[in-house]
Amino acid sequence: MMEFTTDELPVGARGKRALGFAGLLTLIATEGALFGYLLVSYYYLAAQSTESWPPDGLPKLGIGAVNTAILLGSSAVAWLAERLLKKRQRVASMAVLSIAILMGITFAAVQLHEWRGKPYSLVSNQYGSLYFTITGFHLAHVVVGLVVLSFLLLWIKLGYIDERRMYALTIGGMYWHFVDAVWLFVFTTFYLTPYF
Repeated sequence: MMEFTTDELPVGARGKRALGFAGLLTLIATEGALFGYLLVSYYYLAAQSTESWPPDGLPKLGIGAVNTAILLGSSAVAWLAERLLKKRQRVASMAVLSIAILMGITFAAVQLHEWRGKPYSLVSNQYGSLYFTITGFHLAHVVVGLVVLSFLLLWIKLGYIDERRMYALTIGGMYWHFVDAVWLFVFTTFYLTPYF
């Protein structure tokens, strides 16, 4: 069995030629469509409802707004990790990427805490079903993103990703930014539009 040092690892395709880039764009298109369908369902049922919407009163903006800031901040921190690695600051990049992971974990924990405090459940009414389905799908994407970021952190530590071979970090970061962008639509739908 041959052993390779990190200097001998291939650099591979970059940019739009990279298979990971095409795969990510396909994933974003399909997952974006999924969330689009779910959110259209929400707005359709809200428009058709003869009862108050949401049925249990207006949502509390505080915890949702703080959680949104945490998730958006993690996206900025993940972007910074990529920039630091490009500047050959491997240790700083790993530290910053660790912070992005911790922020993502915090977001997930706050979301789970918020779920427990809801006066409705998945089967209480249409609103509850949509709320838990849409935020649940988003939370599943957050968990996948955390796994991706964790692997990227490990690969940076092991030297598999560096300033020459960093497209995996770019692609993983793009997925994390997508998850954050989706949350903006989810947050707007469940936390802001009921006030209009």
